Amino acid sequence: MSMSHLYGRRGEEDEEGVEIESFEVTDWDLANEFNPDRRRHRQTKEQATYGIWADRDSDEDERPSFGGKKSKDYTAPVSFVSAGLRKTAAEEKPQQQKGEEGSDDSDDASSAPPAARGIAPKKLQMVKLSQRFAGGIHSGQGIGSWEKHTKGIGQKLLQKMGYQPGKGLGKNAQGIVNPIEAKVRKGKGAVGAYGNERTQQSLQDFPVVDSDEEEEKEFQKELGQWRKDPAGPGGKKKPKYSYRTVDELKAKGKLTGRSTAASAGELAQVKVIDMTGREQKVYYSYSQMTNKHSVPDEGPPSMSTRDQKGSCFALPELEHNLQLLIDLTEQDILQSARRLQHEKDVVVSLSHESRALQSRLDAEQDAIQRMEAVLSLVERFPSGETAPGEGPTLQECARIFETLQTDYYEEYKTMGLADLAVAVVYPLLKEKLHSWDPLKDSSYCLEDVGQWRAILESRDLHSSAPDSNMDPYHRMLWEVWIPVMRSCVSSWQPRFVGPMVDCVEVWAPLLPLWILDHLLEQLILPRLQREVDNWNPLTDTVPIHSWIHPWLPMLQTRLEPLYPPIRSKLSNALQRWHPSDTSARLILQPWKDVFTPGAWEAFMVKNIIPKLALCLEELVINPHQQQMEPFHWVMDWEGMLSPSSLVSLLDKNFFPKWLQVLCSWLSNSPNYEEITKWYLGWKSMFSDILLAQPLIKEKFNEALDIMNRAVSSGIGGYMQPGARENIAYLTQTERRKDFHVAHRGISAGVPTNFKDLIQTKAEENNIVFMPLVAKRHEGKQLYTFGRIVIYIDRGVVFVQGEKTWVPTSLQSLIDMAK
Repeated sequence: MSMSHLYGRRGEEDEEGVEIESFEVTDWDLANEFNPDRRRHRQTKEQATYGIWADRDSDEDERPSFGGKKSKDYTAPVSFVSAGLRKTAAEEKPQQQKGEEGSDDSDDASSAPPAARGIAPKKLQMVKLSQRFAGGIHSGQGIGSWEKHTKGIGQKLLQKMGYQPGKGLGKNAQGIVNPIEAKVRKGKGAVGAYGNERTQQSLQDFPVVDSDEEEEKEFQKELGQWRKDPAGPGGKKKPKYSYRTVDELKAKGKLTGRSTAASAGELAQVKVIDMTGREQKVYYSYSQMTNKHSVPDEGPPSMSTRDQKGSCFALPELEHNLQLLIDLTEQDILQSARRLQHEKDVVVSLSHESRALQSRLDAEQDAIQRMEAVLSLVERFPSGETAPGEGPTLQECARIFETLQTDYYEEYKTMGLADLAVAVVYPLLKEKLHSWDPLKDSSYCLEDVGQWRAILESRDLHSSAPDSNMDPYHRMLWEVWIPVMRSCVSSWQPRFVGPMVDCVEVWAPLLPLWILDHLLEQLILPRLQREVDNWNPLTDTVPIHSWIHPWLPMLQTRLEPLYPPIRSKLSNALQRWHPSDTSARLILQPWKDVFTPGAWEAFMVKNIIPKLALCLEELVINPHQQQMEPFHWVMDWEGMLSPSSLVSLLDKNFFPKWLQVLCSWLSNSPNYEEITKWYLGWKSMFSDILLAQPLIKEKFNEALDIMNRAVSSGIGGYMQPGARENIAYLTQTERRKDFHVAHRGISAGVPTNFKDLIQTKAEENNIVFMPLVAKRHEGKQLYTFGRIVIYIDRGVVFVQGEKTWVPTSLQSLIDMAK
C-alpha cells in the first residue's frame, strides 16, 4: 500500500480549513495487494530513516512501471499525492450495475480506482495494467479444452470403465457430472466479500441449507450483548425479558444438593452478601446467587439505569416479593417433578418386582406340577401294605426309575430318589435270587442286575468299602448278591473248580472292584487255603495244579501264600522218590512257570538234583554192553533243570567216569573205529543247548585230545592201519563244527567277552547286573550282581567276602545271587 493512501494530501491554503481524504481501502489497493506479479518497491536507506519525509523525485516510484528508473531530486520539497476521494454507496451502485451488464473489459475499467487529482495519465495506465494482472484470469472458461490437442485417452478410459457422457461417475452414476465449476467474483475483494458464491452445480450436488444470514444474525446478536449501550447516558434502554420453560427449569435442577424439605420461610430469611465482584451485591436466597450468571444478556445495570429506576420506579419490597414468589414456584415445580420421577421409579421397580414374582410363581407352579407327577410315579411302587405278587415287577420298577431319570432328572437328584431302590428293588431282587444256585446257572438274573447298574450306579461316588455313603447299586450287590455268593462258596468244593471260575468270570464285569476283591480274598481264597492244607500228594489222585491254576488269571499274586505249603508237601513226597518214577516230573512241570525262578531252582537243588546225582553215580559205563536207562532218566529233566545245574551235575558225576573208561580202553589195543563210533554215540545223546555250554564242549575236546595223544604216541601196542588219519580227521571235523557253532553264536548275539557273558547269564536268571556309580577297587569297576558286589579282573570274577575279595566261578556266582 502506498504512503499516499496512509497520509492523504495537504489542500490549498486559500480554502476554508484543511481537507483530509478518507483512509478507506479501495479496490485498487486490493488488486495490487493480491497481485503476485506486481513490481515491489524496494525501500531505500533514506526512506527507512526519514519515512514519509524522504526525498522523492516523482510519484512514478510509488507505482510499478516498465520504464527506467529516474534519478531522484533531493532538492525538491516534500509533497503529498492524493489517492482521490472514494465515492459513496449511492454513487457506486449504478456504476456496479452498469459494470455487471457490460463485458469483461468494461468490468475492468469500472473497477479501477477513481482518478485522483494530480495523477498523471501514465499512473492511470499502470493502474489498469495492475488490474489486468489481478483480475485477468477468467475461471471456468475453456476447462478441458486441452484434450483436443491429444488423442482423448482420458475420455476413452472413462468409457471403458462404464462412463456414459452426460451422466455421473461411479457405480450408480452418483458422481459429479461436470468438472468443478468456477465462478468469477464481481469485484477484487476477499472471499465472501460479495455474498454467497455457490454455483448452481454446487447447490445440486451438495444440497446444504445455506445459513449465512442466520449466522450473521446470531453473530450480531452475540456482539450486541457485550457492546456498550448505544443510547449513551441519556438514552433509554429497552427492557429485556428472560423466559424459562418448565423443561428448562427441570434441566437446571435448582434443588440439587439442597434438602427437599426446606421450607419457603427459611429460604426467604437467608440473606447473602456477594462481595466477589466490583461492587457489593445482596441476594435473598442461595438460588439467586447460584443463578446470577444464568442469563448472559441481563448484565449489571449501569449507574444511569439505577438512577433512573430510583427516580422513576423504585419498589424494592415488590421486587423482593415477586422474586420470592418466583423462587417458591420454581421450587414447587422442581419438587413436583422429583416426586413424579420418584413415583415413576417406584412404578418401574414394582413392575420389575411383579415380573420377578410372577416368574417365580410360574416356576414354583411348574415345580409343583412336576412334583405331583413324580409323586404319582413313586406311588406306583409297592408299599408295606401291598400284598405279595400284587405290586409291579422288577422290570416295571426299572422302567419307572428310567422315567424319573430322563423326565425328572433334577427332582431325582435333589430329592435322592435313588434311595427308593433300597426299599423297593432290594426285596424284589432278593426274592428273585433266593432260589438261585450260582454253580448250576451262573448267568441267572445277570441281565436284570446289569440293567439296574445302568440305573443306580453313580459315577460321583467311589466306594471302596461297605459304609453309609455307598452307591445304591453297590449297596444292592452288597446286601442282596454277596449273601447268596457267601452261602454258595461255603458249601463249594474247591476241587470242582470249573463252575465257580465260570460264575466269577461272568459276574466280574458287573461287580465293583472292591466287591470283586472281597469275593476273591475273603470267600474263595480261604477255601483254597483250607483245601491245600488238607491235600496229600501221595494219596490224592487229582493233581493240585488242576484246581489251583485256573484261579491264576484272577487271583494272580494272591495265591503266593499257597505256594510254600505246596512246595513243602511236594518235598516230603519226593524223599523216597527214584528218578525212574516219571510221575514226579509230570506233577512238578506245571509249577515251573508258577514259582519264582529262585524258588524253583532251590526246590530242584534240594529235592531233584541229589537224586539224579545218585543215579549217575550208579551208572556203569561199559562200551561193550551199555545200559542207557539211568542216563535217560537224568536227561529227561533237562527242561526242568537250568542248563548250569545240569552241566554241573554231568561234570561231577558223569564225565570223570566216561573219560576214565576212554583212557583204559585206549591202553588195551583198541579198535579206533569202534572208539570213534562210541565217542560220536555219546555226543549225540546231548542236546545242542548242552553242547553249546563251554564245560561240555571242553570235556569232549579233552576226549579228542586223549585219542590224538594215544594215536600219536602208539600207546597200546598194535595200531590199526589208518587209525591215526581217522582220529585226525575226526578231530578236525569236530573242531570245525565247534568253530561254526561258535561263529553262529557270535553272529546271533553270543557274548564276546567275559563281562557280556555275565550280563547274558544275569538276564537268563532274572538277576540285576549293573555298575555302581563312582565305586572302584584297585582301579576296577565294581558291579552289583543281585545283592552281591563283584569286580572283573582278567576274566576272573571276584566276590566281596568278609575281609578280602574271593575269586569264584560263574555258576557259583549265580547260585549265591539266587
